Amino acid sequence: MANGDITIGGIFPLHYRVELPTTDYTEKPLTAQCQGFDSRAMRWALAMRLAIEEINNSADLLPNHTLGYRIFDSCATPVTAQRAVLAVLNGQDVAESSMCSLLAIVGESGSSQSIVVSRTLQPFSIPMISYFSTCSCLSDRKQFPTFFRVVPSDDYQVKAIAQLLKKFGWRWVGVVTEDHDYGRFALQGLKREIENTDICLAYHEMIPKDFRQERVLEIMNVMRRSTARVVVVFSGEGEFYPFLREFLNQNITGIQWIASEAWVTASILAETYPFLAGTIGFAVRQGYVPGLKEYLTTVNPQRYLSNPLVKELWEALYGCSPLFSNTSTQLPLCTGQETLSRQHSAYMNTSSPRVTYNVYKAVYAIAHSLHNLFQCVPGYGPFKESSCADINDIHPWQLQHYLQEVSFSISGERVNFDARGDSIPSYDLINWQRETNGDINFVKVGLYDGARDAGRELLIQDQAVVWPGNQSKAPVSVCTYSCAPGFRKATRRGEPLCCFDCVPCDNGKISNQTDSIDCMACPEEYWSNNNGTACIPKVIEFLSHGDTMGVALMAIAIVGSCLTIAVLAIFLHHRNTPIVRINNSELSFFILISLTLCFLCALIFIGEPTSWSCMLRHTAFSITFSLCISCILGKTLVVLAAFTATRPGNNVMKWLGPTQQRIIIFSCTLVQMIICAAWLIASPPFPYRNTQYQHSKIILDCSVGSALAFWCVLGYIGFLAGLCFILAFLARKLPGNFNEAKYITFSMLIFCAVWLAFVPAYVSSPGKFTTAVEIFAILASSFGLLSCLFAPKCYIILLKPEKNSKQHLMGRATK
Repeated sequence: MANGDITIGGIFPLHYRVELPTTDYTEKPLTAQCQGFDSRAMRWALAMRLAIEEINNSADLLPNHTLGYRIFDSCATPVTAQRAVLAVLNGQDVAESSMCSLLAIVGESGSSQSIVVSRTLQPFSIPMISYFSTCSCLSDRKQFPTFFRVVPSDDYQVKAIAQLLKKFGWRWVGVVTEDHDYGRFALQGLKREIENTDICLAYHEMIPKDFRQERVLEIMNVMRRSTARVVVVFSGEGEFYPFLREFLNQNITGIQWIASEAWVTASILAETYPFLAGTIGFAVRQGYVPGLKEYLTTVNPQRYLSNPLVKELWEALYGCSPLFSNTSTQLPLCTGQETLSRQHSAYMNTSSPRVTYNVYKAVYAIAHSLHNLFQCVPGYGPFKESSCADINDIHPWQLQHYLQEVSFSISGERVNFDARGDSIPSYDLINWQRETNGDINFVKVGLYDGARDAGRELLIQDQAVVWPGNQSKAPVSVCTYSCAPGFRKATRRGEPLCCFDCVPCDNGKISNQTDSIDCMACPEEYWSNNNGTACIPKVIEFLSHGDTMGVALMAIAIVGSCLTIAVLAIFLHHRNTPIVRINNSELSFFILISLTLCFLCALIFIGEPTSWSCMLRHTAFSITFSLCISCILGKTLVVLAAFTATRPGNNVMKWLGPTQQRIIIFSCTLVQMIICAAWLIASPPFPYRNTQYQHSKIILDCSVGSALAFWCVLGYIGFLAGLCFILAFLARKLPGNFNEAKYITFSMLIFCAVWLAFVPAYVSSPGKFTTAVEIFAILASSFGLLSCLFAPKCYIILLKPEKNSKQHLMGRATK
């Protein structure tokens, strides 16, 4: 406490926990006792005093005015913080005029405490500047119109933590918070930041306000059972300290701690719990407080005999009680002049002041605002009728106006406040690294600058980070490991999105990225490879000349045509013999020539379909077979007429002379040619790339164009064959050793059987087998005609020449 022209208050958590007295509800309960002296908070309070002394000694800032201060202990709890601010307002232990002269308060560290303090001060319009309260709720100007802070809001801290989780691929994290507004709002902010990402919360647990071991053990069991290896903690060191004590007893290992700014630089935790080495988190940016180290070393019990806080500081640092202390204690005595050293890091950590620097900035913000207020020129003031504040009667709301507008530089940093009372968001990324002597150092390994472009705020020196267990690689914390390319994620019912199964992509679909949500369908002419990672051109299938089946069918077709030509040569050579002459040599030659064409037209079906080959293969097939069957029909009519001409008065043969036979053949063939011409004109066959029948292949085939025309062609051939069969069947019992009608009947029976079997086989055969079935039908029917009509004759001509006589053929040969 110190008096001055203007008084400002300071509230600090000089103790980090409160022990509630037991009560039986029969007597008035005792006052709650603050326990656990916090050396770091003592440093913060001394930084405020140092700043005020600097300002009072400055000739440039607030000349002719002095600042006084009142410092109170909040014990890190909202209730005690409220008691402290009421003590400041009511003049407890201070001058009676304190309420009138109190213009601002520096405080508090915890968000829950600041909420209570700000609401208590609000009726008096007294502004407060927090040096460590980060809850985003405090940015609400409707609820907290007098609140300012020199520390970034948690809205930015959760953004930084979310980016940190994304950076290291931590998609499955646990969250532990204190049971205060700070923890609740930080959790809400973190959930909001990860809402549209692939990060999920495995669990969320709250450290109870009244520390109960049973509840804490429940939290420990959740952490032990969870597969999440990364735990984010939003808590002050006061609440977190006893929690860690119980955590140490449970022997839980393998946790990567993510610290909030509330405890990331808490030396007391680093000194007490060495298993926290590897912790990483965001701290408020460090600054520079000139003369702080020297100022802290001037504090000792001998110099401040009446200050109980200095006595507690000595007890906390050295574990002893000064000789001249009037209080009873069980601690050993000491002189009170012991030397402060680096080992007392909770108190003497001045190399990188952060919260201490914020306290320093907060005091200077008030001083600069007062300075601007005193510099106001009447007639140019910001208040009613351009007036200025009365320097002899300054109201807190007037100071608040200048606080909102203040802008100054300190230690190379520009300090100002936005419309919500927040400062520029900026953090250092701190990593807890263990030295060889076992001490833990807070090492800066990166930063988060909210002024940078979106997505580029976080900068990390990856190689400088040391992970738990002194590992060089970041730990893995996922519910399910990433799905490799070729797989997609399938969420599990009732579980977070981070927990999923990896399902292989269906055939024809691919995923070429890790953790694909869905598989992409390949273009129509592409198909997925075996791994499902790339689309490759589909295999093009057609009956090619290099295909085994294609080669075999070509060979059979060529053999068939050669055999037919050989038979033609035999008939030409023996054309004057009875067996050739009696079977109408001209028609036989026509049949052999047409059969040769039938065998050769099968070759057109082999190879890659083109427009010309598609039109040629069907028309050539239909016309050559129509020609062949027409010749056989003419021959059947001649055979039937020849053996019925022996009846008296029957002169039918004059109507079936060579000319009439040619007319019959030409007419029957012409009908098929007309059908084919109409087919080609109306809807000709064309090459067709079938991608639907077999999805992994492109089947090159010839579409018939007009199905009606195709079946008309086959139907006409079937009609001619059926007519031949009926006529030959009628003449099957005619006399003679060589009954040509029987062979024609049998050949037509084979022909019709082949083509009747062709229809269902053609319709049901896939891909190139459709073409193969059609070729097989052509070759089988051609071989059937060749063998049935000409094999017996060749047998007689070549092997039984003695039977090649008119008497034998007419059935009159002597035995």
